[in-house]
Amino acid sequence: MFKIQCLLFLLLSNSVFSGSIIMPENKFLKDAALIPQKLVLDRDSIQFTVKGTIPIESILSPKNPQVRLSFRGADTVLDLGILELEKNVANYSYEKEFSLKFAPWMSSASLELVFQQGKKDSQSGKETKILSKGVVAPQLMVKLGSVYADEPIYPVGLFITSQNIDRDIVRVKDFALQFDLGSGNYKSNASNSRTLSEIDAFIEANPDILEIKITGIQSPESGEGKNSVLGMNRAEAAKKALGVRLNSLKESQIKVDSRWKDWFDLRLLLRDYNGISTNRKDELYAILMNQEAYMEQSERLRKVPGFSQVSQDLFPKLRVAKIEIAAKPRSGLDMQQSIKLKEALSKSDGTNSLSFEEWALAAEASPSLEEKAVIYSKMTEFYRSALPYNNMAVVRMRQAQRTLDPQSQEILWEEAMRLLTQAYRIDPNPYTIHNQGQILVFQENYWDAYVKLSEASGMTQNSDFIQTNEALKGALDILRGDYKLATLRFDYKFSNPKDYFNKGLAYYMIQDYSNATMAFEESVEQGREFGYGFYGLAMIAAASGQKEVAIIHLKKAIAANRQLADKAFRDPLFEELRESKEFFTELSSN
Repeated sequence: MFKIQCLLFLLLSNSVFSGSIIMPENKFLKDAALIPQKLVLDRDSIQFTVKGTIPIESILSPKNPQVRLSFRGADTVLDLGILELEKNVANYSYEKEFSLKFAPWMSSASLELVFQQGKKDSQSGKETKILSKGVVAPQLMVKLGSVYADEPIYPVGLFITSQNIDRDIVRVKDFALQFDLGSGNYKSNASNSRTLSEIDAFIEANPDILEIKITGIQSPESGEGKNSVLGMNRAEAAKKALGVRLNSLKESQIKVDSRWKDWFDLRLLLRDYNGISTNRKDELYAILMNQEAYMEQSERLRKVPGFSQVSQDLFPKLRVAKIEIAAKPRSGLDMQQSIKLKEALSKSDGTNSLSFEEWALAAEASPSLEEKAVIYSKMTEFYRSALPYNNMAVVRMRQAQRTLDPQSQEILWEEAMRLLTQAYRIDPNPYTIHNQGQILVFQENYWDAYVKLSEASGMTQNSDFIQTNEALKGALDILRGDYKLATLRFDYKFSNPKDYFNKGLAYYMIQDYSNATMAFEESVEQGREFGYGFYGLAMIAAASGQKEVAIIHLKKAIAANRQLADKAFRDPLFEELRESKEFFTELSSN
């Protein structure tokens, strides 16, 4: 079925971009050029120059020549006018600069130059040349909370809780148990005991464990062995050391794995390492990212001055088992409290035997948006508080996020805004302002959204809030074209693959492909089904001239997320890839 869709796309795209499947050879427009060679979105506009010459020769001398430029989409055509021709001895020349306000339809449109001569509307000697197909605009892929069909739904909006802890936010933290050189046996030393105590403290604060990943790592040292057994032994030893901490978990919640002959963990350590100069570090990154075989990379790394110091300082830190825990704070009511809640919801006489905190916990514990709405609505009858109004608004935001009907979305956003206005009247707070900013983002009112988010960021020091707020501001920074600032806003440990994708996108836009690759890889680690992390890796591979690698990543992206198929077949970033037979063979086999 997908092969058929690809074929249909090719036929349709040819007709959209060229007006006919076979284009005649140009005589008068063969010299026409676009500068730069592809249309590129810069902030909110596209700037380019069209130039060329028309020959004046005995048999090719055109009569009353005319050159017209247009931007042609599927349903929209923008006439950019007739280019002024300057007559020279051997030719007519033309050159004109353009600056166009970007509109969404331009993403898949073609820039078309048409030559004709003779009388008006004459078809004599008419030629057409496609100067560019689509617009290079990877920044428009930034994820702002909107959901497309068949994509994972990641929560938007921030709930207020009785303890100002949003229990809907997944907290992720990494720990590392150390091992001796070449050893897979857990050693109870001061460092490991301290790590286990830190794990206990984290679990106590966040007892709702969603998943634990245990990964045994081997350093590249010769004393670490010549096969992958050691890494898995370390992972199993770490699992055993965690002991009773895992008793309440299902086996599917515990993932045990190992890494061997993989530079991923060294790249992470190198990021914060200050033992060598920035230039040397960039040399190492270039090797670590070049997609060569592990042994070839190893040989090249050793030739970089200062690598011996790097290996001395960082290799011992790779003799570890990494433990990543994803968990939420405790929530919910006990049996007696649940009975009281049911009674309160069924009565209309205004009686209430639950405390404010118990109402809040009951709503937080419910997995259903509809049940949350009922509880928060009832709370407004008993308490004058910003919490139920703010949280009811978040429920409406998430319901809007889940519907594909624009009219229904707008109604839900309007209701959410009214609830947030009431919440702010009762108690001005950063959560309500952040949520207003998120709705404005949905409505594509990006400037007012940015103002709201900036106001919210100065109202609290809560780390969870700041991380979420800064991530959304960073996404807007990408749309605003302030990519460097965006990278600073993503300096957090996330649990959401979309945040890592946005982070990678920010680095990609400033051509920092090393950090972009790490962020896209993190996006894949956090959610392979999201797909965008693979797409980002394909963009980097294409930019680096690694066509085979780019196709491999695109194939994984489309397998994970069908929404990316159409994007891949239209994206100007992959125009050169689409000239190869392998592109269609590999991608249509999904």
